[in-house]
Amino acid sequence: MQKRWQLAPKVDAEIIKQFPELNEVVLQLLNNRGLNNQALIDEFLLPNYDAHVHDPFLFKDMAKAVERIFLAAKRQEKVMIYGDYDADGVCSTTIMFATLKKLGAEVDYYIPFREGEGYGLNLPAAQKIAERKFTLVITVDCGVSNHKEIAYLKEQGIDTIVLDHHQEPMERPQAFALIDPALVDSGYPYKYLCGAGVGFKVVQALMLKQSQSDIMVTLPSGYEKWLLDLVALATVADICPLIGENRALVKYGLIVLEKTKRLGLQKMIKSINENNNQVMDTKFIGWRLAPRLNAAGRIGHAGNSFNLLICDEQDKADNLIINLEDSNMLRQKMTEKAMKEALEYLSDTVLTSRILVAVNDGWEMGIVGLVAGRLTDRFSRPALIMTKKTEVIGNETVVKFVGSGRSIPAFDITKALKECDELLARYGGHAQACGFTILGEDNLEKFKIKIMALAEEKLQNADLRPTIDIEAEVKLAEINWELWENINKFEPFGEGNDVPLFVARHLIVETIKAVGNDGKHLSVLVSQEGYPNLHKLIGFSFGEWCAKLKRGDKIDVIFELGVNQWNGNRELQLKIIDLKLSE
Repeated sequence: MQKRWQLAPKVDAEIIKQFPELNEVVLQLLNNRGLNNQALIDEFLLPNYDAHVHDPFLFKDMAKAVERIFLAAKRQEKVMIYGDYDADGVCSTTIMFATLKKLGAEVDYYIPFREGEGYGLNLPAAQKIAERKFTLVITVDCGVSNHKEIAYLKEQGIDTIVLDHHQEPMERPQAFALIDPALVDSGYPYKYLCGAGVGFKVVQALMLKQSQSDIMVTLPSGYEKWLLDLVALATVADICPLIGENRALVKYGLIVLEKTKRLGLQKMIKSINENNNQVMDTKFIGWRLAPRLNAAGRIGHAGNSFNLLICDEQDKADNLIINLEDSNMLRQKMTEKAMKEALEYLSDTVLTSRILVAVNDGWEMGIVGLVAGRLTDRFSRPALIMTKKTEVIGNETVVKFVGSGRSIPAFDITKALKECDELLARYGGHAQACGFTILGEDNLEKFKIKIMALAEEKLQNADLRPTIDIEAEVKLAEINWELWENINKFEPFGEGNDVPLFVARHLIVETIKAVGNDGKHLSVLVSQEGYPNLHKLIGFSFGEWCAKLKRGDKIDVIFELGVNQWNGNRELQLKIIDLKLSE
């Protein structure tokens, strides 16, 4: 599909005058991120743990939560940490489980099966918790939408502390303490923490107040900072914005991750890096670590990932890593198969519908979100993917549809689900991602009609071509090592702070070469009028352009600036994202 090139508005001349010491391209990148005063620029370019990590007691319920946790530790109460089955949920569970254990509480954890139980607290699980005589439940990365289950726990005399980061539900739970930065009245100034980030804030608060408590066992000095490896991992895995406080948490978290004391994590990183000595950055987390931790909850049970994170035995860690590798490979195969089937299901409607909705009774619940994400990325429109399940409850056979959705900035998918509330058994999520369950064929058909109407109304005037956001137009003369070093100051990259994409126009093709297996890739040397030096472009999977280009042609190219290293040498390299013949 033809892509739309969208160039960011040029930075205002007045801002350029205010910062004469900054390179104009760098100022453009900062301005694109809404950073146009000295304080914001300093916070972004120089993230500082002490200065940019907020006081955890800004959460209005934090003092209550801390007091209740200390009481549980002092009494050695039975505490249940109830988590989620994705990487964020597993990291969140690990943070709170390890912390409560160190404080002396009798602690256990519960992560539901994605297949069968679904996301968040469920009533059968709550009943088991009550039967086992737990007196405190701490939900992590879930709970804010579980008002019925938390009401049941309250009736059983069990307190619940909710640590979540998901959107405001239709009805809030009556929890003992509710800590969620996404709530309008949370009191917290930063809205984008992941579940593990919220758990980290609780540990911070415990550290600050433990000297004033009368607990027998306290957390050691610096304890919370060694949790930053999990916070960084979870923040990147959950695609939370890497701006504001998250930026500081992830920057320092990457340092801790490189030195992590967790045996399982150490061994997993080593096994991944054995033949590929990759730098520890957000890309390594997003493409290598997170998929493996997520795979356990997608294919089986997330307990394997949790056990790896708390493991202190060499052989056990090795076996868990093998298990996660196998799960990840199976997940990849299943996703490819489901993606092909979804495209067949959607057929010719894929480019005419404002929202893509597909249902199949053979898809695993663990991969429907991945398929939805791929469809949204490919066709630039919201996608809802559901798998059909049949359950026998008592004497009744119940048909339910468990789905996951991904969306585009122009369509808040979870807000749309709220408008379909009466047709949904449960749902939750963010503006760009959601999960939901529908009971019965009749509700499914009504839901499809309503959600399609909502998308049609909201997106009727939207340009749904895939868009490439370009940060700045540059000349070849501006591409040098100084620019590369300035771009490196924008690390860590991630959601809300993508690796910058540039456009260069009217580049003159000097040489063309097909490279790689079967000539799948494109290597081009280009020049530009008024600039004598040549620059190398590399286009992965752009091999078909070898037959379309000839020496002397002029092309416009969107690229990512990178470095090519070989035999101790290195050179700047422009990685092609898209190209076209110049007009």
